[in-house]
Amino acid sequence: MDYSSKLLENAVNEMSQLPGIGKRTALRLVLHLLKQPEQQTESLTAALDKMRSEINFCENCHNISDTKLCEICANPNRDERLICVVEDIRDVMAIENTSQYKGHYHVLGGKISPMDGVGPGDLNIPSLVEKVRLGKVDELIFALSSTMEGDTTNFYIYKQIEPYKVLSTTIARGISVGDELEYADEVTLGRSILNRIPFETSLKS
Repeated sequence: MDYSSKLLENAVNEMSQLPGIGKRTALRLVLHLLKQPEQQTESLTAALDKMRSEINFCENCHNISDTKLCEICANPNRDERLICVVEDIRDVMAIENTSQYKGHYHVLGGKISPMDGVGPGDLNIPSLVEKVRLGKVDELIFALSSTMEGDTTNFYIYKQIEPYKVLSTTIARGISVGDELEYADEVTLGRSILNRIPFETSLKS
């Protein structure tokens, strides 16, 4: 693709690094920004800079937060002994949108994927195991996507916490195998949370 400006080309190249954004879409977005008032572009840039420099990760569950504790962990009406294990912030948002879950979360920050060079040591697993070891958890809900990587991660964590005899469940398979949680509709996801099953049962299916 030929560009009439090196500045434009650089902007398009940077924009196309975003997930799901190809060069043509990136060019359309960049040209759109050029048509907007300069103040709007500056506001967007400032918001991104502020987010990148000031955002925190909850010291309890690793969720994205503006403070040391996220709003969910700081809410006294949530059950802190019920923990839902998810991959990232998108899954927290998806489950919260169902209004069916009233416990806490634990955000792993990814899934075990040897093909991508992601091992257990790259995820927030030790702090989860420590919570279980200290007796702070009554039930652990595995809510990772039903992919090979998700199942591998679930099983790895299960083996780590197995000696502590904590109740381990997994969301019901209302979510199709291979699906990501963020794309599930709210009703299906909500029912999968409510109809969760013992994790040991899922190993036999």
